[in-house]
Amino acid sequence: MTLTIEVNDLEDQRDREDQRERFVQEAWPLLDQLYRAAWRYTRNHADAEDLVQETMLKAYRSFGQFASGTNIRAWLFRIMVTTWINRHRRTERRPTEVLTEHLADLEFNPAVRQSSITSASAELVALEALGDGDVKGALADLPEGQRMAVFYVDVEGFRYAEVAELLDIPLGTVMSRLHRGRGALRRALVEQSTKRSSAPECART
Repeated sequence: MTLTIEVNDLEDQRDREDQRERFVQEAWPLLDQLYRAAWRYTRNHADAEDLVQETMLKAYRSFGQFASGTNIRAWLFRIMVTTWINRHRRTERRPTEVLTEHLADLEFNPAVRQSSITSASAELVALEALGDGDVKGALADLPEGQRMAVFYVDVEGFRYAEVAELLDIPLGTVMSRLHRGRGALRRALVEQSTKRSSAPECART
């Protein structure tokens, strides 16, 4: 009996180690993409870091249920969207809780020690998703539904059906929000360009 228990314990330990290594290899490289999306939701770097951290912790806890070889990016984004929605629902009931348990399971791994949510976000503060300040500003000013549709399709390259699944909305709603969001972006950028081109004339008068 004792030998059987020890063997089972060893197998469980190996399974946990395998799961941890898979998570680091498959999920961790997507950290920057998750942060970009989190910032689009929160509009605040500290809150975005918290959202990504909570997302990664939830993903790690349930990673044993994830089928290797399937779309892990969509799986992680879906966890983040659900986490964001749940945060809104509980905001009025109690302060936001940042989950920290189980981080030790990952911290000792060299690949994880060399990469962190904070360092990723520090780089992305400078880079940001689209690169152009005017476009980023116009995108940030869109209503959330349109902003996220444009972000997921045009920035992150998700298919319409994937975005519908991520946001739990009909495919037609994704297309409608994307159409309106792109139109609003074009109008905003044309307006900014017009103002910039007319500025020298105003300065001369």
